[in-house]
Amino acid sequence: MAIDRLFKDEATEEKGERARMASFIGAMAIADLVKTTLGPKGMDKILQSTGRGHSVTVTNDGATILKSLHIDNPAAKVLVDISKVQDDEVGDGTTSVVVLAGELLREAEKLVNAKIHPMTIIAGFRMASECARNVLEQKVVDNKQDAEKFRLDLMNIARTTLSSKILSQDKEHFAKLAVDAVMRLKGSTNLEAIQIIKKPGGSLNDSFLDEGFILDKKIGVGQPKRIENAKILVANTAMDTDKVKIYGARVRVDSMAKVADLEAAEKEKMREKVQKIISHGINCFVNRQLIYNFPEELFADAGVLAIEHADFDGIERLGLVTGGEIASTFDNPESVKLGHCKLIEEIMIGEDKLIHFSGVAMGQACTIVLRGASPHVLDEAERSLHDALCVLSQTVNDSRVLLGGGWPEMVMAKAVDELAKKTPGKRSHAIEAFTRALLAIPTIIADNAGLDSAELIAQLRAEHHKEESNAGIDVISGAVGDMSDLGISESFKVKQAVLLSATEAAEMILRVDEIITCAPRRREGM
Repeated sequence: MAIDRLFKDEATEEKGERARMASFIGAMAIADLVKTTLGPKGMDKILQSTGRGHSVTVTNDGATILKSLHIDNPAAKVLVDISKVQDDEVGDGTTSVVVLAGELLREAEKLVNAKIHPMTIIAGFRMASECARNVLEQKVVDNKQDAEKFRLDLMNIARTTLSSKILSQDKEHFAKLAVDAVMRLKGSTNLEAIQIIKKPGGSLNDSFLDEGFILDKKIGVGQPKRIENAKILVANTAMDTDKVKIYGARVRVDSMAKVADLEAAEKEKMREKVQKIISHGINCFVNRQLIYNFPEELFADAGVLAIEHADFDGIERLGLVTGGEIASTFDNPESVKLGHCKLIEEIMIGEDKLIHFSGVAMGQACTIVLRGASPHVLDEAERSLHDALCVLSQTVNDSRVLLGGGWPEMVMAKAVDELAKKTPGKRSHAIEAFTRALLAIPTIIADNAGLDSAELIAQLRAEHHKEESNAGIDVISGAVGDMSDLGISESFKVKQAVLLSATEAAEMILRVDEIITCAPRRREGM
C-alpha cells in the first residue's frame, strides 16, 4: 500500500500505453476539428465566448480557432502552440500544420500498435522530413530578378492565400491591395506601417488602399481643416490642467476674488504650456490625452490643428510614419523630433470623418480601409488580409515560390516513398507512414470540396510519376489540373515551416510515455 502513495491525493498518472493513447487521441481530435477549414472549399467555424457579451467570432483561420479553445489534453496543447507559432512566424498555414501533425500521429499510432518502438518511428520521421525538405528546395522557382514575374508570383500567392478565406469572392481585388501594400514596404517585414481601418457599411468590394496615414479622429472646432507642409508634434501629455489637480489639496481663501486669482494663475500656466508647444514652429499638434476647451481655443487662435485622444496605436504609428518622436516635455524645442507630411485634410468614409495625412516621411506607409456588411465580416476580412500580408512580406524576403493545390505534398510524398524503398530495417515503415500523412493533405482538400478523394489522389500519383509534372487538385473544376496554368502558388517559407513544425510536434508527442497530473491546490479552510 505504501508504495502506491507516491503522489498526493488526487494527483493522477497515466503510464505507457494509456498515456500514449491519451495524447494520440487528443492530438487527432484537434486535427479533426480544424481539418474541415482546410483548402479553398473549407468551412468556417463560429466561436462563441461564454464571457460577458457572448461575443461571436466567425473564422476559418486555424490559429484563431485553436487560440480560443480551452483544452485539457496536454498533447492537444502542443498542437495549439505550433499553430500559434506558425501564425507569428509566417502568418499562413496554421491549419495545415495542425492537420499534418495530426496525420503523422495517426500513422504513428498504427506503428506503435504494431510494436515498433517510438524512437524508431522518430528516426524515420526525421529522415523523411529531411528528404521532403530537400526535394522542395530543388523544385522552387525564384523570380527575384524579374520584377514583372515576381509581382505575378506575389499576386498568385496572395490569391491562393485568400481563396481559402472569406475574401475568396473578391480575391482579385484584395490580392492587388495586399501586393501593393507589401511592395510599398520595400522588403521590410514590419507590418506596423500598414494600417488597417475597419468601417462597417458598403461591401467588401469598396475596400481600398490609401497611401499615407489615416487617423480615425475628427478635427476640432474652428481649426484649419487643411494644412499643407505640416510639421507635426506627436505628444503624450496632459492638456487639462486648468483645474487644481493635486488631490486632497486644500486651498483656504478669504474671499471669492482669491479663487478667481487662483483660476487665473492656472490659466496662465496652461497658456505658457501652449506657448511652449507652439514655439516648436508646428502647425499640427496630436495628443494622446484629451485637450480642454481653453488650450484648444489657444491652438485654434494660433492656427494650429490640435487633435486630441488619438489612441495609443494611432500615436505610435503616427510617430513612426511621419518620422516624429513622441514628446512629453516641451522645454527645449531643439531636441524634439517633429514629424512631417505634405498635406493634412479631412476625408469622409461612409458616414465618418477621418483625418488623412498624405505624403508622409516614411514612404512605405499606407492604410487599407476595409468596408463590409457587419463587424464579424470585417474582423474576419482583417484576419485574412493580415495572413496574406504576412505571407507576402515573408516572400519578398525569401522569394522562393512553389506551386500550390496539393502539388508540394505530392512531390514530397513521391520522394519520401522512394527513400522508404531504399531504407533497410524498421525505419522504412515510419518513412512510409510519413508519405501517407503527406498525402492526407490533398485528400482533405478534395474531401472538403466534396470530391472523390480516393479517385483524385490516385490520378495525382499517376501524374506525378511522369517527370516534372505540375499536377495538383483543381477544386473549382473538381479534377486534376495544371497548377502553373491556374496560377496557384505558395511561398516556400510557409511550406517549410509547416513541414518542420508538424514533424517536431509529432515527435514531441510520440516521446511521451507518462502523463502526471498534479492535484489542484486546496484552498485554506476547505
